[in-house]
Amino acid sequence: MPDRKLFPLCCSILTLAVQLPVIAATPAKRAARKNEVLKVEAKKITSVEGLTEFDFPNGLKVVFFPDPSKPTVTINVTYFVGSRHEGYGETGMAHLLEHLMFKGTPTTPNVPGAFQEHGARWNGTTSFDRTNYFATMPASEGNLEWAIRFEADRMVHSFIAKKDLDSEMTVVRNELEAGENNPQAILYQRVFATAYLWHNYGKSTIGARSDLEAVPIERLQAFYRKYYQPDDAMLIVAGKFDQAKALDLIGKTFGRIAAPKRDIYPTYTAEPAQDGERTVALRRVGDVQQLMVAYHVPAGSHPDAAALSVLAELMGSAPSGRLHKALVETKKAASVGASNRPLKEPGLIAFFAQVRKEDSLDNARSTLLEVVEGARATPATAEEVERAKNSLLKNTELLLASSDTVGIILSDFAAMGDWRLLFLQRDRVKKVTPGDVQRVALAYLKPSNRTVGTFIPAQSPELAEVPPTPNVAELVREYKGDATVASGEAFDASPLGIESRTTRNALPGATKLALLPKKTHGETVTAQIALNLGDEQSLMNRKTAAGLAATMLMRGTKTKTREQIKDAFDQLKARVNIFGGPSGVNVSIEAKRAQLPEVLKLVGEVLREPSFDEKEFEQLRRERLAQVENSKSDPNYQAQIEFNRHLKPRSKGHPQYVETADETIANLKAATLDEVKSFYREFYGASFSQMAVVGDFDAAQISKLASDLFSSWKTPKPFVRIANKYVDVASKNSALETPDKANAYFLAGMNLNIRDDDPDYPALMLANYLLGAAPLNSRLAARLRQKEGLSYGTFSSLSASALDKEGTFSAFAIYAPENLARLEKAFQEELERAVKDGFSADEVAKGISGLLQQRAVSRAQDGFLAGTLTSYLFLDRTLKWDADLEQKISALTPEQVNAAFRRYLDPKKISIVKAGNFAKNKTAEIARPAN
Repeated sequence: MPDRKLFPLCCSILTLAVQLPVIAATPAKRAARKNEVLKVEAKKITSVEGLTEFDFPNGLKVVFFPDPSKPTVTINVTYFVGSRHEGYGETGMAHLLEHLMFKGTPTTPNVPGAFQEHGARWNGTTSFDRTNYFATMPASEGNLEWAIRFEADRMVHSFIAKKDLDSEMTVVRNELEAGENNPQAILYQRVFATAYLWHNYGKSTIGARSDLEAVPIERLQAFYRKYYQPDDAMLIVAGKFDQAKALDLIGKTFGRIAAPKRDIYPTYTAEPAQDGERTVALRRVGDVQQLMVAYHVPAGSHPDAAALSVLAELMGSAPSGRLHKALVETKKAASVGASNRPLKEPGLIAFFAQVRKEDSLDNARSTLLEVVEGARATPATAEEVERAKNSLLKNTELLLASSDTVGIILSDFAAMGDWRLLFLQRDRVKKVTPGDVQRVALAYLKPSNRTVGTFIPAQSPELAEVPPTPNVAELVREYKGDATVASGEAFDASPLGIESRTTRNALPGATKLALLPKKTHGETVTAQIALNLGDEQSLMNRKTAAGLAATMLMRGTKTKTREQIKDAFDQLKARVNIFGGPSGVNVSIEAKRAQLPEVLKLVGEVLREPSFDEKEFEQLRRERLAQVENSKSDPNYQAQIEFNRHLKPRSKGHPQYVETADETIANLKAATLDEVKSFYREFYGASFSQMAVVGDFDAAQISKLASDLFSSWKTPKPFVRIANKYVDVASKNSALETPDKANAYFLAGMNLNIRDDDPDYPALMLANYLLGAAPLNSRLAARLRQKEGLSYGTFSSLSASALDKEGTFSAFAIYAPENLARLEKAFQEELERAVKDGFSADEVAKGISGLLQQRAVSRAQDGFLAGTLTSYLFLDRTLKWDADLEQKISALTPEQVNAAFRRYLDPKKISIVKAGNFAKNKTAEIARPAN
């Protein structure tokens, strides 16, 4: 059983319960009712050790606990709603409603006075899983009848009025403030909040101050109407009473309340397994240090709960407990405790220590953790277990002997699922063995599952008070803004429309230039520069140096540091990125018309005058190593490496060779700054380069500036394009294990012997669009996402070289590892269906429209357009090629599309690579043979 000193289920969230005054009221004088409705019959469900449950047709549960030896009778009504059921903005609502339930009904406007007249001791309590109301009064038929009628009345007729909320809110706020004075109580809240990322157990039952102060009465009333109903309640009558008369009276009162038509959906938020120690520190005024360590454990109904309660008892009890001996007797702590609080859903087992200011909190923490987690390696002795069980069983036995207090405990177990769990838990405790205790210690007392909270007293804690949210309507009421941004022109983004506006020329020194001036919103301009470097032989074994050289360009010039370069681009309001590898470097630029010349000059300096600072090089290498090392456990990265190595085999050292993560790490570690400088000296220049500018700029000015910047920059070694080679690789189906990853990656595809001017290419483009490239409306998306819900993201792609007969079809999907077999089966079925049955005329017609519109949208983006113009300069193409391609797409027939798809796509040649945490899901099929 939990330590009630640490976890009282009281009106407040934690240890500080505000005991409302003992109050009563006059019994209502009721005339005989002429139209008295006949009682509703209850059904007896079970009897356990003197307690009997009856269920009424409207869902109300009734438990009788007769005790003739008591001259009192206790009425306890439990509603199975607590802070666990609160929504956003509703924290503290269950507890606030508990207070308002004492504000009266039309027949009992003065609840405290009514209780007082009946000599009752009464109160209400709210917890995570339930709210209950109880009163103990002298045993008499009159008192029992009044109490039952009153509880039935306030179940459905409580005022829950705005005026009562206004006055009671400040009372509850004061209760919150009283709890704030208790460091141990607040530390407990902080630990729960830190241990739970999503579940409402992480929110205190008393709620947030802002929610208490601002909650609308309508939300409270809706909460009341939803949960305060007979099908969500249990009535306990205990003490001295006539059972037959009580059952008859309940039938005439509670039994007459109609069963509600609304549904209550069970809460379903489940806290994921904690994946590392969490810590929280509390600094407030205080005189004693506090320490708390908590671990996630199963729900109170789980069989492990008994052994965990024994574990908490043998750890936290005094003077025999392990914590007492290790911390109190050694003077490392003033007091200790432990608790396994049973809850409806998975909760926490917690261990505590109070440490005087003059003693070391760090020493206490290390000792507490050593003792608690030491239970994994140092099993509990038979003597320890027996002593703990005796203590727990004694408390249960004494509790069951007290009919006036057993109701609250029964409420807790009923909120866990059934009041009989109290007895089941007792029986389970009796059977706990030392082996059971060690088993649960091994299962749950893990460092990765722990949350550590510390309270550190401070004389003057520094709190950062965040001001309230401003009134935005007031802020913008008179706002005028700056001058209106220049608007752009209506632009024809068709291939021929673009072509009619584009000028091309070759600058001295062989740089090719494409210019597309047009008015844009905000006078923006986009540019791209491509430098082509080296040949196959000269670039062998230079891949690492090439990549580092490209990245080092923005890290300093002969006159500017990395920081100064960034500041300069920021002041010019420009975004510049440089990336590259063995055979080329690309520069992307976004700027404004007025600043573009200065931006280009700075780009020229960055490209032509790098400093290759040694400190920056070491920093870059460490960054790259960290990135690659991090990717070693990433399913996406690992699958792509494996897939590309299989489909694009090259000899080691070749510029197009796909490295493993370990090879990349080894090459980065071995790289030197001298190698990077040497690569730059041997290959960098603009003799084989292309540049495209799109947007609002002066064409003559930019053309001259580009010539000035790049015409004299000669490339030391000639550039010779490395040909892409088609390889007819055998199909492969492999799986890579990536532990501790919740998401897996699926990648499938094959090489294609095709070039983008092949007659079949337009049909293949459209077939790929219909199969997997159409956003959320492709065959793969419809099956894997829309129909079966297996993948958030699935897509297919088709690439074909413009210069070599070499292309690739590929498809990917992300998914949960346990769904691998289903996902792979669905993918193969859709691919086979597309090859066998083809695409319908309706699909093809809609696909043509969608694909052409998608291409039009892409051309409307200046960045995409600049990239296209740059690559077309390299290919000696114009946008006339796009116009011809789209005309061919428009004319496609279903027969052409299906014939081309069958000609090139062979399901038996598809290679598949899967990466994920498959070992955790033993039933997942992780390596099926290829077809």
